Amino acid sequence: MVNLKSIDEIEIMREGGERLRKVVEELMSIVKAGITTKEIDRKAETLINKQGGESSFKKVPGYRWTICVPINEEVVHTPPSDRILKSGDVLTIDIGMFYKGYHTDYADTVIIGEAHDKKINHFLEVGKKALYKAIDQARVGNRLGHISKAIGNEIYGNGFKILKNLTGHGIGHELHEDPYVFGFLNQPIEKTIVIRPGLVIAIEVIYSMGAEEFVYESDDEWSVITKDRSMSACFEHTVAVTEKETFILT
Repeated sequence: MVNLKSIDEIEIMREGGERLRKVVEELMSIVKAGITTKEIDRKAETLINKQGGESSFKKVPGYRWTICVPINEEVVHTPPSDRILKSGDVLTIDIGMFYKGYHTDYADTVIIGEAHDKKINHFLEVGKKALYKAIDQARVGNRLGHISKAIGNEIYGNGFKILKNLTGHGIGHELHEDPYVFGFLNQPIEKTIVIRPGLVIAIEVIYSMGAEEFVYESDDEWSVITKDRSMSACFEHTVAVTEKETFILT
């Protein structure tokens, strides 16, 4: 069941999202070649606590870290480790904050160091564009299928692939709520959920340069990688829809 949020609830989530954005801005200033993902994780938790929040991801049963940090062919859910970032690595930082009883969720993918590879730059620009085209479709009277179609058109139209079983989601008191928000149109638009005032969702663009299929990384119960080891990326914003407008909360 989709849990629509009141204006007051959205206002709390907007405050939480603004605080999460401040965390991300400060966190990205330390992300560079030579640092470990574990160091980034420790800094993320310190910054979240400083903003009066808690780590959303630590509330996921069994997950002990504040952020997920996939690199290159890793797609999602990769835990921090002693792995040292190298110039040219493609890093996703996926982070969530629990603030005043509500979660917000955000992800960005960046190239470490000086970006010289035009192919990877284009790959990441397509993902960002897909996210904002999807957000443009998140408005009262549209359907979730309009969001999914916008993502799919941009990603497939540029020759890349959606990781189909990895989706966006509703968000609120729980990090993952109904509905699923697919990155491709999996059924006729008219059969998808109508967007109503109070809908709050985390829209995610999860895609790769190669395979649509993914597998779990060896010896890791969390980290997902592309089956063909092709480059992957993820872009995500938490978005709230009201009668008058749509807000990017993060």
